[in-house]
Amino acid sequence: MSTLIPAWVDGQLTPVDKLEAHRLGLRHKAISIFVVDGEKTLLQRRADGKYHSGGLWSNSCCTHPDWGEPPEQCALRRLREELGITGIYPAHTDRIEYRADVGNGLIEHELVDIYIAYARPDMTLDPAPEEVSEVKWIGLYDLVADVQRHPEKYSKWLAIYLSSHLDRIFGTLIR
Repeated sequence: MSTLIPAWVDGQLTPVDKLEAHRLGLRHKAISIFVVDGEKTLLQRRADGKYHSGGLWSNSCCTHPDWGEPPEQCALRRLREELGITGIYPAHTDRIEYRADVGNGLIEHELVDIYIAYARPDMTLDPAPEEVSEVKWIGLYDLVADVQRHPEKYSKWLAIYLSSHLDRIFGTLIR
């Protein structure tokens, strides 16, 4: 069974098979969430079996909304499905577009709704092993420095977010 995501075909937003959208490099909708606790952000290492970027460290959670799914609902769904997180409510911070070759003949050309979610003191993590192989908390500036030193360890989109859009995403958190 295929997953249909919102992608632009000939300028029209259309339901397109997720893998096909990536094979063709179609511009499509996505969401990315950064869960933060003070100056630290939660990273996940993508499961090795993911269809692209497996084994790479990335932001807390990201995905594509299903066709017809509002981005806010998608953000809550993926926090629950990927990380087992409930009871926190992501705040929309920006919308960013990027295009990157993610290997295996696949292209991410995303219009991404970016969210920040504040961790609760009693928040528990229960990562789904088919999605996430490992999680860790890291200081934002330590993360930026490590991505610059070792970009091969990180997803392309995380490197783009941190190198080109840090202020837009994290705003007052970094001031």
